[in-house]
Amino acid sequence: MMRLIKAGLMYGNLFEVNSAALVERYNRALKHLTGKETKLTEFHIDISGFAPEIGDELNDDLYLNPNGCNRQFILLSTKQKTAPLLNAKFSTSREILKSFILENETQLFALTTRDAVAGELVNSVYSVADPARLFNIRQVEIEADTTENHLVDAKVLLGKIDRFQTEPDAWWDDVLIADMIELAKKSGDIMRNPISLKTASFRQDNFYTEHFGGIYIFRDVPLPAAITVGDAKALGKLPIEHVLDFADRNGISKFLADNALAESVVAASNLNAASLLRQRLDFILVDTAALRGEDLTGMDRVALRRAARQHLAELPDEFHALSDLLRYVENNGEWPRITSEHPAFFYTLRASQTKDRDLVNMLLAELSPKDVRQLFICHKEAFYRTYLTWPEAKKAFVVDFLAREYSVDKADARAALFGPEPGMEDVAPPPPPAPTVAADMIRRVGPWGAIRRNQ
Repeated sequence: MMRLIKAGLMYGNLFEVNSAALVERYNRALKHLTGKETKLTEFHIDISGFAPEIGDELNDDLYLNPNGCNRQFILLSTKQKTAPLLNAKFSTSREILKSFILENETQLFALTTRDAVAGELVNSVYSVADPARLFNIRQVEIEADTTENHLVDAKVLLGKIDRFQTEPDAWWDDVLIADMIELAKKSGDIMRNPISLKTASFRQDNFYTEHFGGIYIFRDVPLPAAITVGDAKALGKLPIEHVLDFADRNGISKFLADNALAESVVAASNLNAASLLRQRLDFILVDTAALRGEDLTGMDRVALRRAARQHLAELPDEFHALSDLLRYVENNGEWPRITSEHPAFFYTLRASQTKDRDLVNMLLAELSPKDVRQLFICHKEAFYRTYLTWPEAKKAFVVDFLAREYSVDKADARAALFGPEPGMEDVAPPPPPAPTVAADMIRRVGPWGAIRRNQ
């Protein structure tokens, strides 16, 4: 993994804690939340305040995420908003934290100039001992304050100020006045500079969780379902009608179609389908060549094509099907029949532009793991797990590619692949399509239907 770290593809963009004052504030917050402290004088933290170095020191990568359920956080600076979230157990956690920081940026900036802000993402369960408990999670609320309780003190002070201004004898209440003076020493002039954070509450209807081998839960769609990476039967009875697993490719295809969650890369707007297909073919070539012991150092597209000819018999079905689709796109070739059972099927899709776009792309990335760029962008934890299984030649090639082609312009690369970034605002789910036509089309050619080129 050191190759990834040196290339900035792992533990990148963390916030550096390298001053005695920041370390002291962090330790106060850490002790407040966990009862522990760090002896380190320098470390790096993610958006939640988790530091990999402290995780190693404490031998606990979940020291801010007990039971992997209610994520705790430590904010030393609003600059943490651009940092990643490491060891995420829920796909929504980073966006929730980022939205909280953005909505309260001015107040948090003021508070973190003198203290750390510590808090927790609180949902309705405290552990997920069995898969069914995941479905009790509907809403996540953020509770936060400084380690010196500035927000609580400010709220108490506001109450006393109200009493002072409305009660007829308050002017003569020496105890009330003394309390106000002491609280004001801690919270400052809250009449001129109010200290409060907007109530943060976030719905969590559709999300991915790392628990139980990985489960995608879709409840806020016309036809809800849970999709599990492993065997669906191993999860037992779940409180949702449809439970699919990765072995049920036709079921997943139908789910995506019935909820209008995915579209063909050929029909997608704002997408250069030919370029995307060529890139995916290159990644499959790299995978095949690396498995055959080829030296991939400095290998360009011409060299990859040469390798393809040498290993033609070993190239997987995904390569041949995507080549047929590329010929259709570029040369008006025949429309290839790629059913949902074909291993190339999910390589031909991307998420539709809905509020669940990123979650669906995360699912598609895990279903088409040979596209290492999409896997890295959409599902980093799955990328890191898969990376460990690759030959050294493939590791070196992919790291070099991502460092050169993706990291230099992440925003444009994401926009080119997936369309404009969705907002956090609620978007009404799409209506389900007419069942008879859609079901028949899915059985024959997949959820995107037969696409004909205009002559």
